[in-house]
Amino acid sequence: MPYYSFDLVIDEEYKNQGSLILENIEVASDQADQLATELSIVHPDLKAKGCAVRVTSPENAEVYRTPLDPVPSWMRRQH
Repeated sequence: MPYYSFDLVIDEEYKNQGSLILENIEVASDQADQLATELSIVHPDLKAKGCAVRVTSPENAEVYRTPLDPVPSWMRRQH
């Protein structure tokens, strides 16, 4: 199973939030979404700064990113 790392992205700075051995990128993205939600609750000031949580693979390639303050579904443009 792959080893994924999670970072808090503030501007161009990456702050390590830990790593996990997970089954696949789908599970890692769910973990990133959960971490983003928790960070936005604990540090609400980060939401206004456009911060995000990113996931990197064992090769240090970014494979997923989620904002701490996602656009609510009711605000998204309908096509």
